[in-house]
Amino acid sequence: MRLVMAQRNPLVGDIEGNARAVVSATREARNLLGAELVVFPELMLTGYPPEDLLLRPSLNTRIDEALAAIGAEIEVPVVIGYPAVRNGVRRNAAGVLFPGDSRPRHEYFKQCLPNYRVFDEKRYFQAGDQPCVFELGGERLALTICEDIWFPQPAARAAEAGATCVLNLNASPFRAGKQDERIEQVQARARETGLPVLYCNLIGGQDELVFDGSSFVVDGDGRLQVQGASFEEALVPVDLAHESGGLKLRGEMLPLPEADESLYRALVLATRDYVNKNGFKGALLGLSGGIDSALTLAVAVDALGPERVEAVMMPFRYTAQMSMEDAEQQARALRVHYRVLPIESAFNGFMEILEEPFAGLATDTTEENLQARCRGVLLMALSNKGGSVVLTTGNKSEMAVGYATLYGDMAGGFSVLKDVFKTSVYRIARWRNQKAGSEIIPERVITRPPSAELAPDQVDADSLPGYDELDAILERYVEQDMSAEAVIRDGFDRETVYRVVKLTDRNEYKRRQAAVGPRVSRRAFGKDRRYPITNGWRPGD
Repeated sequence: MRLVMAQRNPLVGDIEGNARAVVSATREARNLLGAELVVFPELMLTGYPPEDLLLRPSLNTRIDEALAAIGAEIEVPVVIGYPAVRNGVRRNAAGVLFPGDSRPRHEYFKQCLPNYRVFDEKRYFQAGDQPCVFELGGERLALTICEDIWFPQPAARAAEAGATCVLNLNASPFRAGKQDERIEQVQARARETGLPVLYCNLIGGQDELVFDGSSFVVDGDGRLQVQGASFEEALVPVDLAHESGGLKLRGEMLPLPEADESLYRALVLATRDYVNKNGFKGALLGLSGGIDSALTLAVAVDALGPERVEAVMMPFRYTAQMSMEDAEQQARALRVHYRVLPIESAFNGFMEILEEPFAGLATDTTEENLQARCRGVLLMALSNKGGSVVLTTGNKSEMAVGYATLYGDMAGGFSVLKDVFKTSVYRIARWRNQKAGSEIIPERVITRPPSAELAPDQVDADSLPGYDELDAILERYVEQDMSAEAVIRDGFDRETVYRVVKLTDRNEYKRRQAAVGPRVSRRAFGKDRRYPITNGWRPGD
């Protein structure tokens, strides 16, 4: 028997469009690959996560209508994920739909509901507690959904019900190192039960989340037998056959991208889907001649193509000549639309208006922030006029300690590097140049000391610890939830640690107002890490 895992990229809430995508993929799998069963990801009909769309009364009717429409069009059975209200209870369901049927013949309800970090399924669903095993092609196939495979009991129940193979429907978001963890968990379930497991995962960007696909199969001994594509839609065929008294699985084994490539491709996919799924004509950003905006521009071009990207240099009296030269060099190399809009007159106009209230007061960061806000106003005006979304360019290190201007360089619709530490920004910038075989990002941008260029001879090191040290502290405090004292015990300077921790906690109010950006780490700012703005927590705890 040939099964095909259909890695697809649904649009959250577009139930009818997602149903059409199911029918199209099923036909392609049947006609081109000879599929006898097509398996789709978790909540394929709504997209993931549908959040409070699940609370809309009309959603249930539209799901039923979509299932009936799919049944009327398909020629082979499909396994598909969707929300289902049964006996007044909402479930995260997987169903088996046969050709001509208006509703699934077999239905499974997710048993293990994740309710941590970015997941809050217990807000919407109640857990099931029964296995679902159906027969097809001489095999007894069990259904499970995503988190179920991270715990022994659902697979054990399937084995007890006589399953010969486990199908696992997933909406598992990407983060660095996640694929190795997935494979380890699936291998553990396979070895515990002696059953092969097919792991079919979602693809695409959805607000903060990005799904990488990377569907795979392990056999009953836990050996990896099939590895599908990463960061792209794919139909992954899997052949099941009995040989030497056991069930054997065969299929393609595609290489997984290395860490830097995975991170970069996740950013590209997230940016492409945010722009396209939200109907923007393209993207624009302020190109400062610094490393963050340079990497953001490269991501945008790879996501959308140069014809849909605009870069804007907005120089001021403190902007270095090399910054203007490097920005223009990169814009030309990437063939994007490039314009220069000096902000001197805008800044002077604001200062003239503020002359009376500022009289007798010393110059401070207010004037620095005003420069950034002049730039934010210009970018948002271009966005309004042209229909492109503004990409903000701040990285995770800066967002952590508040090294960004609210309503200035934080103004925009999508923050590409929001979950990428500065040290990682440098690393993947170099990877991108190596991939291109040329200076897509000018070498001088990578090697020069980073600077906001808001004051004479300013560099980031004047205000922050070195990024190697800063990122190491932030990785422990933000991503590992280590206390300040625990970080100090790892060998870091006490004064520096407490300064970084206090800055991180104090700037939660800024991050609450920041643009959404893709989550690519173990712990991101946003839904993943929500601290109270007003609080009396002691940073050493």
